[in-house]
Amino acid sequence: MSFKGAIFDCDGTLVDSMRMWSSVMLELVRAHGCSDVDRSFFDRIESVTLGDGCQMMHDELGITTPASELYEEACAIVRHHYATDIPLMPGARGFLEELAAAGIPMVIATSTPLREVRVALETHDIAHFFKDIVTTEQVGGRDKAFPDVYLEAARRLGTSVGETWVFEDAPFGVRTSKRAGFNVVGLMNDHDGRDERDVKPWCDIFVHGYAELSLALIEDYAVAPMMKDVVASGEEPLRALVVDGSPAPSSPELVARLAAKADYIVAADRGAETCRAAGVVPHAFCGDHDSVSEEDGAWAYDQAGRSITFPSDKYATDLSLAIDCARHEAARQGRPLSLTVTCASGGRPDHALGVVGLLAGAADAHSILVEDSFEMRVVSAVGAREWRLGAEARGHTFSAVAVAPGTVASESGMKWCIDEKPLGLLDDVGISNVVESDDAVVSVSSGAVAAFLLR
Repeated sequence: MSFKGAIFDCDGTLVDSMRMWSSVMLELVRAHGCSDVDRSFFDRIESVTLGDGCQMMHDELGITTPASELYEEACAIVRHHYATDIPLMPGARGFLEELAAAGIPMVIATSTPLREVRVALETHDIAHFFKDIVTTEQVGGRDKAFPDVYLEAARRLGTSVGETWVFEDAPFGVRTSKRAGFNVVGLMNDHDGRDERDVKPWCDIFVHGYAELSLALIEDYAVAPMMKDVVASGEEPLRALVVDGSPAPSSPELVARLAAKADYIVAADRGAETCRAAGVVPHAFCGDHDSVSEEDGAWAYDQAGRSITFPSDKYATDLSLAIDCARHEAARQGRPLSLTVTCASGGRPDHALGVVGLLAGAADAHSILVEDSFEMRVVSAVGAREWRLGAEARGHTFSAVAVAPGTVASESGMKWCIDEKPLGLLDDVGISNVVESDDAVVSVSSGAVAAFLLR
């Protein structure tokens, strides 16, 4: 696996201190007579070193106190808060313990001065987890817009960039470390005002806190560097089957039939029960184990080649995590992904709608949902652009619902044919058509439809 070392940001990643930093800098400028400072100023100084931030206060706000004195005033306030009222991020200690038990060396890379970081770590008794601390002040004062602090941290770890994971919460941090070639985990929370659109695109793994993070997840993601983000041209797709944990599962017969055509099978939580009933041994078993029985969960854990456990208070669904597992396996093999999902839509209409949304988001994997009473395929301009329904579809009801803005679709060989017709998002225009020809086909020229063939 390509996980040999970990680099952690401190503020907002290990300790819940971002609001403290905002109040410290605001308190400092007000103490020096600046009561009306635009918010954009504080946004700009967030990414720079504390010394540079104090210099900007002096230069731009007209504060006459030397920047060196402002720096010491700010440090004193920060040390007080670290020692008295700044908590660890929820779940951080448990995750550090998990990495330490696995022998993963860890270093901190931060814009906060060394003296102050040590106060934060010692207050929470986590300093012993880290081999070293690297600050931006130690790399020539170059802030996290530059990769110097991350590269120096990797040097002190003794690990290569490609085998080192960076744990960050700030947009500039994830962006810089990813551009430098590191693997990146983006950690979001619900109170620091970050916009996930500024973080998620730069992350290999994006989570809403440590509750969603585990060593098993990172190991599942980690792939050989020569395969990462590469799909060999001409490779046959990895035919992956995800058996989800719907309260109203598909029949064991259907699951067995789908499994016989699959190269890789993932059981998601209660999906292990259906796999066991169908005589299907999954290659991977993942989920929070809140719906699978103890007996079936133990069976899947014992039989599956890979098991990934998540806490029940995670942000993502079991199905989403299972689809990620399938993607990771395809990446490990250097093959494109062809995804089939079953046991996912029964029991709750909200879950069913969410499943359609997930598969629409995975349209590049030629996503298919197969249940006993219907089959749904995502027909998309970025995946499978058409679906030829075949002779067995004749006489059956067919519906196509736009699941992307700007969808333009065509249907032929049906009772009501359309040609390059714009379909409104989630519109009912394409509901309840009837297949009349052995050559019936639905296609899209832009956007995507969820195409349903009822049995």
